[in-house]
Order: sequence, then structure tokens, then C-alpha cells
Amino acid sequence: MPTESGSCATARQAKQKRKSHSLSIRRTNSSEQERTGLQRDMLEGQDTKLPSSVRNTLLELFGQIEREFENLYIENLELRREIDTLNERLAVEGQTIDGAELSKGQLKTKASHSTSQLSQKLKTTYKASTSKIVSSFKTTTSRAICQLVKEYVGHRDGIWDVSVTKTQPVVLGTASADHTALLWSIETGKSLVKYVGHVGSVNSIKFHPTEQVALTASGDQTAHIWRYMVQLPMPQPTTDCNQQMSGEDEIEFSDKDEPDGDGDGSSDCPTIRAPLSSLKSHQGVVIAADWLVGGKQAVTASWDRTANLYDVETSELVHSLTGHDQELTHCCTHPTQRLVVTSSRDTTFRLWDFRDPSIHSVNVFQGHTDTVTSAVFTVGDNVVSGSDDRTVKVWDLKNMRSPIATIRTDSAVNRINVCVGQRIIALPHDNRQVRLFDMSGVRLARLPRSNRQGHRRMVCCSAWSEDHPICNLFTCGFDRQAIGWNINIPALLQEK
Repeated sequence: MPTESGSCATARQAKQKRKSHSLSIRRTNSSEQERTGLQRDMLEGQDTKLPSSVRNTLLELFGQIEREFENLYIENLELRREIDTLNERLAVEGQTIDGAELSKGQLKTKASHSTSQLSQKLKTTYKASTSKIVSSFKTTTSRAICQLVKEYVGHRDGIWDVSVTKTQPVVLGTASADHTALLWSIETGKSLVKYVGHVGSVNSIKFHPTEQVALTASGDQTAHIWRYMVQLPMPQPTTDCNQQMSGEDEIEFSDKDEPDGDGDGSSDCPTIRAPLSSLKSHQGVVIAADWLVGGKQAVTASWDRTANLYDVETSELVHSLTGHDQELTHCCTHPTQRLVVTSSRDTTFRLWDFRDPSIHSVNVFQGHTDTVTSAVFTVGDNVVSGSDDRTVKVWDLKNMRSPIATIRTDSAVNRINVCVGQRIIALPHDNRQVRLFDMSGVRLARLPRSNRQGHRRMVCCSAWSEDHPICNLFTCGFDRQAIGWNINIPALLQEK
């Protein structure tokens, strides 16, 4: 009687497994509609105070859970069959290698090693599948707490920076690679003023603490100080973008989906063509600029590896801050003290102390392994730094040796911003996500992103506006738009 070869037997077993697996899937799909209808009928037959929309959402979520765990169960059965098949194969090989039997200990070692690998695969599959379920719950919660309110479209190139005025009337400012800066009505989304004084990319924008004056930094190696006058239009009723939400949370976009730069146009708004003063001392791109407390001095950061401190009234250079080994990426000033922090591609950021006029001390913070994209002050003696090494670190100025908290992410972090009153950090990422964390490193939420809302390319910057009743967080990115969000901070902190 002819015997079946090992390869033929293995092929036949694999065919039988595929057939049984496909039958299981067909049985699952055929009974899915029956189960969903039965669950819906049971729920409708019960006395409940839940609105029908909430009940339907719960049914969909629990249906997703059931399908995920059913798939896991099927995969678990398949993996167990693979383990049994592998053990049988090892047993056969153990009897034939070199014409002698392997010892039970050796055979057990081989089998246990293969089993452990398959067990690890099973655990990984379980974690990946259940994470999708958890993500669906978190996404639903985030959408209720973080709502998109307004989109600001009018730039013809990516937006590098976004800022909100500290004086009345409260307006939004954006700095773009299209060589312009725009001021916007937060309520209507209409552009109010366009600044066209730069001949290079406008890399940052900051507003004077007490006057209607803006400070912009540019790739033309200058920083400009210019005055604006705005009259806010009457707000129009806003539509809730979240009512049109799609069920998917991650959908890719093509370039044709991007704003074309003409929507809500900026061509009909007043234009400012010349600055009050121009700060000229750098030999490279000026990547960022900020006002010192009081607004009488300004600091700039440049790719020429220096930061400069200027007198605003005379435009004269007061101090040139040197020490970084590579290009600077950002600068930030303390809200109440004469402190400046500069970040650099040399993986460090530096704290410059101008509180004592006779002594200008500097402290170097080391802890990142890649470019420090930004470092910002919070209330008290803390600094938060973000980096291309995909981490964000919270530091105590009194202890520079190690951070007091570290946030690890899955993408490079760009210009971060801290909600000073509530101590919430907004992290814009290269992968188009924006996440919110507290100062201890606990993740609070992720801003919704779908095929109907959110950024479609890298998110460059974030800015909080704690006192505005409609939008209290703004983001901007390479998709040529800025977005205003309403973050329900009490609910956010309660969720934590």
C-alpha cells in the first residue's frame, strides 16, 4: 500500500484548514445581520431613557466588539492547529534526524521554543485587535470633548505658525510660506488684514502684549514689527462640523483634496505693505521671534546659530546670544519674567536669564537625541520641550539634570503650546495628529481626524486661547489651513 509523502500530507492539511476557515467566515457573515437585528429588537423592546441615537451608537460599538472577538477566536483556533501541526512535524523529524532518536529533552526544547513564538504571535494579534476596539471608544469620547468649530482658509502655501492676540479685539494670526501673514476673525473665519512686507517665507507671528502690533520672522533674514487696525465683522451662525462625521478615523488624502488657497479669499481684505521697523542683524533665515515681558524688547532665533535681543523702539541689537552648535529652530519668552529659551538642531535647548542687567547667565538642557523643535514656558518654573526624536519632556528649571516627565509618541513633534491655566500640552505631529497631554505625561485626548475634518498634512503648530468663548485651541499645517477647536476642558480633565 503506497504511503503519502510528508509534503502532500502537509498540503492537504493546509487546504482543509483554509476550507474550514472560509466556512467559519461565511457562517459568521451570514449570521451577523440576524444577530444585529435580534439585538436591536431586544433593545427596542426594553424600557429605557436613552435616546434612539445613543442606543444605535451602542449597538454599533458592541457589534464591533463582538466581531473583533469572533475574529480573534477564529485566529486562535488556527494558531492552535498550527501549533499541533508543528509539534507533530517536530516529532517526526526527531525520529529521523541522523537515523537516531532525539532525546525527550531536546524535542521538548524545540517544541516549546516554537510554541512560545506562536504564543507571542497570538498575544500580538490580540493586542492589535483589542486596541482597535479601545480606539473606537476613545475616538467617540474625543469627538464629544474636542469639536472642530471653524476652518481658516486663504493662504496659498503651508502655514508655519499660528497665534492669538492678547488684547481686544481678539483675532487669530497665521504665518505662511506664501510670504504673507494674515489676521482672521475667529468667529466668522474671514481674513481681516494681510501683511505682505516680507520677501521670504513668514515663519512665525507673535502679538504685542498690550498694543495692536505684530512681530513676524521671515526667511528673508529679518523680523518685522508692524501695526494693524481691525474691525470685527458680525458673526454668522456656525454649523457643527461633527454632525457630518464619518465613521472612519484614518483616511488618506490626495493633493486634490487640499484647499486651493482661494476659499474664503484674502484678496479683498486690507493689505499692509511696510513695517514700522525691521530687525536686521542675522546672516540666515529667521525662524522665530517673540516679545519679552513688557513688549519693549524682542528676541529672534536664526539658522545662523544665534539668537538676537533687540530694543523695539530703536531697532538696535542689544545682545547676540551664541553657543548653539547648529541652526536654531525656535525661541520663546517667559510670560512674567525676563527669561528666554532657545531650541536647536544640536539636540539641546538653552535658557537665557536677563533678570539681572549685569549678569546674563545661560543654562544648557540636554536630554533629546534629535532636533529640539520647540521649548516653551509654563506657569512657574517648568519648561516643556518637543523633539524630532518623538518625545516631549517636562523640565524643572531648578533641576536641569533630568526631566520630571517624558511623553513618548509615534511621530516627530513640532511647535508645542501649553494651556497655562489648565496645564495642558498640545502636541502637533508630522503624522497629522494633534494630541493633548497633562504635565505629568498622561494622555487626555486626540483631536478628531477624518475624511471630513482635521488636517490633511503635517501639523506645524498649536496655540491656546484660554479666554475665547468659541475656540480655545488653534492648529495649522502644510495643508494651507488653520483650524479652530473647542475643547471642553472640564470634561477632558474629568475623563482623566
